[in-house]
Amino acid sequence: MLIACDATPTSRFDMLNLPLCACMTTLTLTHTLTSNSFSPLLKFLKPAAIVAILVYLQLKFSQSRIRSLGLEPLERFGQKLAARKSLSVFLVGLSLLAIRSAVIPVSGIPQPEFHDENSYLLAADTFAHGRLTNPPHPMWVYFETFHVIWHPTYMSMYPPGQGLILALGQILGNPWIGQLFAAALMCAAICWMLQGWIPPQWALLGGILVVARLGLLSYFTNGYWCACLPALGGALVLGALPRIKHHTRRRDAVIMAIGLFILANTRPYEGFLLSLGVAIALFIWMLGQNRPPVRVSLARIVLPLVLTLAPLAAWTGYYYYRVTGNPFRMAYDANRETYSMGRYFIWQQPWPQKTYHHARMQAKYERELQDALAYKTLPGFIRSAGSKLFYFWQTYLVSPLPFVLIALPCAARDRRLRVPWMIAAIFVTGLAVEVWFLPHYFAPAAALLFLVLMQCMRHLRQFRWRGQPAGLAFVRAVSVIYIGTVILRIALAVTHIHPEHEWQHEDMQRASIVQQLKNLPGDHLILVSYSPDFDPDREWVYNLSNIDASKIVWARDMGPEKNRELLAYYPTRQFWMVHANSSPAPPRLEPYPQ
Repeated sequence: MLIACDATPTSRFDMLNLPLCACMTTLTLTHTLTSNSFSPLLKFLKPAAIVAILVYLQLKFSQSRIRSLGLEPLERFGQKLAARKSLSVFLVGLSLLAIRSAVIPVSGIPQPEFHDENSYLLAADTFAHGRLTNPPHPMWVYFETFHVIWHPTYMSMYPPGQGLILALGQILGNPWIGQLFAAALMCAAICWMLQGWIPPQWALLGGILVVARLGLLSYFTNGYWCACLPALGGALVLGALPRIKHHTRRRDAVIMAIGLFILANTRPYEGFLLSLGVAIALFIWMLGQNRPPVRVSLARIVLPLVLTLAPLAAWTGYYYYRVTGNPFRMAYDANRETYSMGRYFIWQQPWPQKTYHHARMQAKYERELQDALAYKTLPGFIRSAGSKLFYFWQTYLVSPLPFVLIALPCAARDRRLRVPWMIAAIFVTGLAVEVWFLPHYFAPAAALLFLVLMQCMRHLRQFRWRGQPAGLAFVRAVSVIYIGTVILRIALAVTHIHPEHEWQHEDMQRASIVQQLKNLPGDHLILVSYSPDFDPDREWVYNLSNIDASKIVWARDMGPEKNRELLAYYPTRQFWMVHANSSPAPPRLEPYPQ
């Protein structure tokens, strides 16, 4: 959506205004491309100034001239499309699939970079081969790595949701195909959720904004993290709530149950926080003044929820029974109890000192312990809260979208948001007691955030200044800048003028080694050592579900004496050694002296 400055000028001012409008629009669309070189204050002031100038230019035209800018016909088309709710939801998801797929020749398929992603891919490879878990490997100590359990089975420590969607992609040709489908479903579900709370034209705009940022230019889509699925689950739960209250339909209860299942199998703790707020709101309504008859509540809400959740919960229990031997013990708990000393919540005491086989793993978990202990102090808590807010802002509130929050006082008094505010308060309080935070921890409530933003925009649109539609101009300016910037960034990346860094997602050094050995005959094993300054969040020792059947196996260098045992176990493999360091130069792959 671009501003078309094609009105016929009728005055000298208008003739000067047209090139100025074009210039400001270009600056608007390119400001994020260079924002990294500015201080935080200028990063805020620059888009704020551009928004102000665009609003001023719009208000200098008469009301009829505002219509001539080309936005009103587009808005009328959007209203007609939004009235067809199902079609709108479908098109929002389809647009993400179509746009992101179209740029694959330029962007390529994202490759994993961080240890979390490799753990999810281990689960995907396991499921894609028809297994729920893998037997422990007899030489597991050489393959020991982060976010993986080795006993009683060999498997990712994470809940199975992300692994299942990536497994679908792997069956179709590449795990990232599953991630792309999850992203499309997330965008469509958030649009559907918004339709349950606000008018459909605003829900459609919210869906477009989600596609523009979270769908196209964030690690939600461009990677293998568990981000899109919890956002999808949260949107289903939040979208089902108003529909249940308004229509008491069984299908809405079933949709809520599916959302709860997705949350439980992706981000269990954060999903519980969101579900708790929704459950309280639903319980208050079912017992309140406008409650439905008890028979209706049981037949159309409670029973469908229970009947849908029961088999899904049974499958989850069976999965953990196969992985850990206990249906109520998550693989996550097994991993943390084995390796970690620092714990995730502020009230928990650290685990006892652990014994580690590898210095690199010991250093990481000792750092975690220091973070957890610091979080229990007031200065540490304040610093961490600031970091959490920063990471949240960088992902969800990309400029100029935060400017609409000036209407937050009005939105806060809006009766439509009373229940969402209560749910959000429970959710944010629960996040505050977690020691660590990454933006996808907030993913279950992503739809809730866009509901608040859309309500702020609705209130802003009604604002008038000296009889002028200042609020309308402001909302249009923010929307044009937000969407137009994404369009231009994609266009520049496609023309190779500016590489889109959100798509450049992979560990190129490790990938170059893999490509080198794939072209050589036979099977290979790489012994990896690390320099002290190598990024602790990057890890090269990761393997697929069937280690012995893999063409390339990665193992830790444990010294000449201990390595002999591994050499004896793999007598037919070619052994290599590599030293991972922070240098941008490609690492040297050398034959291992035997």
